Amino acid sequence: MREIVLLFLAFVAVTQAQSPVQCVKNAYPPDPKTKVPWFTINLDLPPEERWKEVAQNRGAQIRNLLNEFKKFVLDWGSFADKIIAFVDSDLGSLDKTLPYPFAGELQGMSKYSGLNLGEVVLFNIFYEFFTVCTSIVAEDPNGNFVHARNLDFGLFIGWDVKNKTWQVTEALRPLVINLDFQRGGKTVFKSVNFAGYVGILTGLRPSLFSLSMNERFNLDGGYIGILKWLMGDRSEQWMGFLTRSVMENATSYEDAKTQLANTTMLAPAYFILGGVQSAQAAIITRAREKALDVWEMSTITDHPWYVLQTNYDHWEKPLFLDDRRTPGNQCMKNMTRQSVGFPAIFDVLSTEPVLNKLTAYTALMEVKTGKFESYIRYCKDPCFPW
Repeated sequence: MREIVLLFLAFVAVTQAQSPVQCVKNAYPPDPKTKVPWFTINLDLPPEERWKEVAQNRGAQIRNLLNEFKKFVLDWGSFADKIIAFVDSDLGSLDKTLPYPFAGELQGMSKYSGLNLGEVVLFNIFYEFFTVCTSIVAEDPNGNFVHARNLDFGLFIGWDVKNKTWQVTEALRPLVINLDFQRGGKTVFKSVNFAGYVGILTGLRPSLFSLSMNERFNLDGGYIGILKWLMGDRSEQWMGFLTRSVMENATSYEDAKTQLANTTMLAPAYFILGGVQSAQAAIITRAREKALDVWEMSTITDHPWYVLQTNYDHWEKPLFLDDRRTPGNQCMKNMTRQSVGFPAIFDVLSTEPVLNKLTAYTALMEVKTGKFESYIRYCKDPCFPW
């Protein structure tokens, strides 16, 4: 914890004298070695069997990540032992409270990975808390949409002073996989996931819509919702399960928007949604109970061709220590609408601090064509810690 406090103080000093942003150019295509591998999830199989290949292939890496998370918890003192004992002995019983097909999928993940069921449930919970991201949806002059995002994860979870890295983020990168969810041998939707997680943080339903989720920090946050769930109140839905259901079942952009705006959830969030018709993009700012705001791209006066969302309400200024919005917007405007495409937007997402030490992957999606690419990301020193 002392190292994190020192890092925070150093970062405050650096940001006070921050130089103007320098937008990266020609970062695309990245090194082919950073391409994320593909797995197929057959939705025609029983839930317990769908994740067999992923679980067997990435079980050891999931174990490594959970061990890093437990090391972080041990810093909490004697209370940590009780938390770990609860995860190992009691948390697994929560799977019985989860809606179909998620209980079965988590049981299968546990069976084929060799992990305790409680650990698998924990793995599917903590993405409700620590996801810090940048998402962009942009429309080119011909009406084609590119939806892209950086997934940053692990803020304040174990800073490695020697290597200047976040320990949980380093353990996460080997878990990044692309998934092709199929029914009847045909693609229903695609996503980039962390192996072991059965919800959706980033997804594309070809020819219909694209979706990414950014965490929204709020006092009435995920902790409250999860405590209510543990106490027996099952009226609210897990964020990742909601997004998974939307990707599987929504039949249009408008259908997806309605579900994401109106379903009661355990945690607040930002949903960034893209479609296929002109100006069809929006940022849905969610409280747990309802949408506080739906910001349509067509209503944005100074850049009606794109939306950009980090982890702060768009009508509020971002925290000065974590301002990825300003450099992101500056680079998007410098890029111009005529350059919208994978190469130019990848450059925006490669510009610090949009790219930082927490960034695990960058995803690029094109709704009309179904084109989907994702890459493991590393930020070379000197680099922003977040």
